[in-house]
Amino acid sequence: MFTDYTKIIIKSGDGGNGAVSFRREKYVAAGGPDGGDGGKGGDIYFQVDKDKNTLIDFRYNKKFKAGNGENGSGSHCNGKYGKDLYIKVPIGTVVKDVETGKVVADLSNPEQTELVLKGGRGGRGNSHFATSTRQAPRFSEDGDKGEEKEVILELKLLADVGLLGFPNVGKSTFLSIVTDAKPKIANYHFTTLQPNLGVVKTKNGDGFVIADIPGIIEGASEGVGLGIQFLRHVERTRLLLHFLDVSGQEGRNPVDDFYTINKELKNYSEKLSTRKQIIVANKIDIQNEELKKEVEALAKKEGLELYKISAATKQGVQELIDHVAEVLKTLPKEELVEVEDKKVYTLEEKEDDWTIKIEDGIFIVSGRAVQRLMGRVNIEDNESMYYLQKCLKNMGIEDKLKELGVCEGDTVILDDWELEWYE
Repeated sequence: MFTDYTKIIIKSGDGGNGAVSFRREKYVAAGGPDGGDGGKGGDIYFQVDKDKNTLIDFRYNKKFKAGNGENGSGSHCNGKYGKDLYIKVPIGTVVKDVETGKVVADLSNPEQTELVLKGGRGGRGNSHFATSTRQAPRFSEDGDKGEEKEVILELKLLADVGLLGFPNVGKSTFLSIVTDAKPKIANYHFTTLQPNLGVVKTKNGDGFVIADIPGIIEGASEGVGLGIQFLRHVERTRLLLHFLDVSGQEGRNPVDDFYTINKELKNYSEKLSTRKQIIVANKIDIQNEELKKEVEALAKKEGLELYKISAATKQGVQELIDHVAEVLKTLPKEELVEVEDKKVYTLEEKEDDWTIKIEDGIFIVSGRAVQRLMGRVNIEDNESMYYLQKCLKNMGIEDKLKELGVCEGDTVILDDWELEWYE
């Protein structure tokens, strides 16, 4: 089964907690703190796997988690780092943030690896908090929790040439005779329900990849039929061969079809609508003279090259392939998917990452910086509480509370801890 779109949840590893420990040795009366640091949580990477060509592996496995860092221990022993997780995807996979819709990774190169989520930082052991006046700190630092994100995986086929056209205009037949691809071919609509890829070998030994894009219909850019799924694969191509049926067998007007499909391309992507096109008038072995003349007039009006072929009898096919090979030499392999906001999600602490609100006379202080601070405080230890008070002052929280009118005896909630304020 060909799967080219899925959503998964990824979570980086939690950082290990720092240890509270004191050196205990024979003949050493006061060994001092020796608590080790917690290990860093594992990162999440996406990595191209040349042996994969579909996202089918993600159909049932929807959650991926990196390893957690181990806690620190005594004798300055640091915890082990959590194991990084490498999620393998086929080449051409685009990773998007579900929340923002922005592209955070575009895996379009062989052996490419992209870091997407960083693991949580390990907490510091109590040995880091020893000072000349605080020689036996009985507190350490908790590790950061890993970041969790829901992401979209989209597979966009990497092809040099895309075949455009309404259903049953002969694209699959063309692909089958110029490549070794074996698409399903029959005389009914929507024979092709998934993209097919084939490699064309030219006379001089060069090659290029053709993608047969399933029939794009009116309203495809708005999701009618399987439109969005199909249009996504056109984005990667450098050249478009626009197939038009000049036989009249389907009762369609090829000129109307041309403008309908180009309208869908423009609605989906302004950049895609400017991609170089060549018009291919197919089925000339049974052509309708009037329709053929209309297509010739269309090509002249739009300033596009026109090739007349019969995929069924192979008439004109080799001339078209030779010309496509020459055109591709003039078209750069540009970055066809723009990474709008390439971002690695981290949990770096900011000094101003806190807020204060007052509810029913209670001062509620919250934010990532406060959460981290309370993770390294032992409220049953006096030295630890002095450390807390010093940090609140350094972070500007104490001054802000006083500015908001906090008085001795008032209740202050720091993260999930409810404390009584005192001067």
